Amino acid sequence: MKPARFEYHRPETLDEVLTLLAEHADDAKVLAGGQSLVPLLSMRLARPLHLIDINHVAGLDGIDDRGDHVAFGATVRERAAERSAVVQDKVPVLADALPLIGHVAIRNRGTIGGSLAHADASAELPAVAMIADAQMVARSVRGERVLAAGEFFDGHFTTTMSEDECLVEVRIPASPANAGWACIEVARRHGDFALVGATAMVALDGGGRIDEGRVSLFGVADRAIRVDKAEAALRGATPGPDTWAAAAEEAVADIDPPSDLHGSSEFRRKLAAVVVRRALASAASRAQTAGETR
Repeated sequence: MKPARFEYHRPETLDEVLTLLAEHADDAKVLAGGQSLVPLLSMRLARPLHLIDINHVAGLDGIDDRGDHVAFGATVRERAAERSAVVQDKVPVLADALPLIGHVAIRNRGTIGGSLAHADASAELPAVAMIADAQMVARSVRGERVLAAGEFFDGHFTTTMSEDECLVEVRIPASPANAGWACIEVARRHGDFALVGATAMVALDGGGRIDEGRVSLFGVADRAIRVDKAEAALRGATPGPDTWAAAAEEAVADIDPPSDLHGSSEFRRKLAAVVVRRALASAASRAQTAGETR
């Protein structure tokens, strides 16, 4: 299959990108890694009149350790982040999630910013952004906006960015020293889209109880979601199977996953409870290990 006709733009500065977006707005698409956009173009599910390639824009491909958070330029390759010592040390939930994305060939081209802007409800990185309280920096000729993850995602394949805005940076807070993180998913084969996935964070206090717990789910709604009820069930509890089961029950109480040829809504709901339990157990184990090494 071949894409519909479009005009290709190769700007070399961010100002050029923003000017093109201001000029063409609804008729333009931004190309970063292209691992999602190019198939949509080929199947003519996307028919932009203008394609703006940001891969040659200087300054968008850096990973910057800023102490309290790590900043990722929009064109940072997933594989580069996967191999980054800064990511391993400061953003362990992202380090856990990245190997689950497609295959190495996909991650060699796919970008952090591209995946988040694509906003696939079954993708790992939106769930990582949600649980880590990430911030997205969107820029246009009108100025800059910093959007919390919870207000950035607006539904399946949609965000709250305006048509003339470009995602230029992603800021992910550094992990607390007393926290453990995990990202676990179930897919038909490694590299396939997740049927259901969960990310979890467990932080322990000095007495070994849960000081803070976080849970996000993906593949169960039209966007990645944080589960407040599960997090409330974790707060102050003693780590262990009964706590994970209670939090998992709360996590799936209000979800209504989609049904498709790979699984019914009820199957996905049960699967979600399983991955929440596993993610919490893994996160707690890592938190305990972190506490022993401090």
